[in-house]
Amino acid sequence: MQSNQIIHGESANILRTFPEASVDLVVTDPPYLVNYRDRNGRSLQNDNNAEAVMAVFDPMARVMKPNSYAVCFAGWGALPQFSAAWEAAGLRIVGQIVWHKRYASRVGFTQYRHESAYILAKGKPARPTKPLPSVMEWVYSGNRAHPTEKAVEVIAPLIRSFSKPGDLVLDPFCGSGSTCVAATLSERQTIGIELDKEHITTAHNRLAGVMAYTERQKTQVAA
Repeated sequence: MQSNQIIHGESANILRTFPEASVDLVVTDPPYLVNYRDRNGRSLQNDNNAEAVMAVFDPMARVMKPNSYAVCFAGWGALPQFSAAWEAAGLRIVGQIVWHKRYASRVGFTQYRHESAYILAKGKPARPTKPLPSVMEWVYSGNRAHPTEKAVEVIAPLIRSFSKPGDLVLDPFCGSGSTCVAATLSERQTIGIELDKEHITTAHNRLAGVMAYTERQKTQVAA
């Protein structure tokens, strides 16, 4: 299984080809199942297809190593579906992180001023030596490359907290590649899987760019 790559296709099918217990950490941001459309009319594939999204978690759990973590973003609207799929896959919720936004990303019964991710455990992994706060400040990406793009500054602390240098970090809903970029900058190996061809190109280019940057940094240090 080649690391440091972005794979195009359906995550559930691709993950079934991976070796069992081969991934150290999963950090991912699946569609929230809300039929999201941003101000420019951009939408997400499978955001109205719960069956396709939930089908990913069982093969995802299979490729996770024993006693490892997954960090999964999710919106409250479909939380019962996500929770049931995680439990069926053998993953239990052991924590939650909430990011406070200084702006409302949506207005409904309330102004939505936060994002949430759930810490999922396979088995009984060791607790982080420096646990992250359960509430942190959001960093806005600008959503330039993807309608729900997460900033590298949001993802990187998760990777550093729940894995160690050299580990393999998987994102089965990799979008524009923020998790893969954050993993590379954190001295981890990474694999991203994405269904949308447009985002595959973006993620591939971002990963290639940051890998070239880190190689230049290593060369300069060695010199």
